[in-house]
Amino acid sequence: MVLKSLHLRDFRNYTEQEVSFADGMNILMGDNAQGKTNLVDAVMLVSLGKCPRVTRDRELIRWNADRARVQAEVVKRYGDDEVEAVIDKTVGKCVSVNRMPLTRLGELMGVVATVLFSPEQMSIVKDAPGERRRFMDIALCQLSKPYFYLLNRYNRILSQRNKLIKSGNHAAIEVWDMQLAHEGARIIKTRRGFIERLSVYAAAAHSRLSGGKETLCLSYEGIAGDTAETIEAAFIEELARTRESDLRLGFTHAGPQRDDIRITVGDADCRTYGSQGQQRTAALSLKLAELELYRAESGEAPVLLLDDVLSELDPGRQRQLLQSVDVQTIVTCTHISSEIKDALRGYRAMRVSAGRIAEVEDV
Repeated sequence: MVLKSLHLRDFRNYTEQEVSFADGMNILMGDNAQGKTNLVDAVMLVSLGKCPRVTRDRELIRWNADRARVQAEVVKRYGDDEVEAVIDKTVGKCVSVNRMPLTRLGELMGVVATVLFSPEQMSIVKDAPGERRRFMDIALCQLSKPYFYLLNRYNRILSQRNKLIKSGNHAAIEVWDMQLAHEGARIIKTRRGFIERLSVYAAAAHSRLSGGKETLCLSYEGIAGDTAETIEAAFIEELARTRESDLRLGFTHAGPQRDDIRITVGDADCRTYGSQGQQRTAALSLKLAELELYRAESGEAPVLLLDDVLSELDPGRQRQLLQSVDVQTIVTCTHISSEIKDALRGYRAMRVSAGRIAEVEDV
């Protein structure tokens, strides 16, 4: 999969900009607050239908404009796709693929597959479990449209159950428990299988990054069970066991919305006891593993987005990261050191300044 071009109009600080990308390494340089990360936001918008950094879509519209538009052309094994996302202050958001408006956002999943690594995700290992659940869900949604819809169904049922708990009318709570357990069991089973497969790639990536000195292992922490049926039965039991706490505190304690990924380096839990260097290496290993798993299971390599992460890594890990990727990569940074430039096998360099992008001969 290759992102060939991106056309922006009234998006963040871009008035009108068209940029084309090389199949390999693309480096976007510039001072802070010039628009580098805004370009990454545009790629994420046509990939996921939303930007992880932005709470409200309206924030993506340029100041004093009425609508923002992002168009992307992507080349894949079985043909080209054109994705367009329009955010209008009055109408809202509309996403289309090959000029056909999507009625369900789930149909966008996998059309422009991406793996994003940003400074915020450097802390995915030491952060709260919610960040690791988010990592799993974004990766799985891109791999599987059915998972996207399954997750949406579960979240709607969870919201209804929580409203029922807070209302004080608990007569129908067992009905909601059965629905929640049915959908939640399938989420847990899918996530557990994903982590089992991901762990193989993450261990290999971590071994490379650590020079073979450390061993990384991942496991899923959630309601036990080998099949959806056994997980569902255990889930119902857990909901019954925690019901008193749910009613007292006003929310649901059991379920995939509380699960986590256990990350160990050697015999130690890296989430709690890992050094800062170990946690960053583990986070990088997770993202590289996500890339390799997507390629193995879909037959397409996703676009790798490295948004200002080089400054968070020491020169050795910078070099290992850039030399280890063999997919289309978009790197944003303030500058590239001479050591890193010499290590690159080839690249397209662009400079970003005040919402304008221009190609340069040398970094």
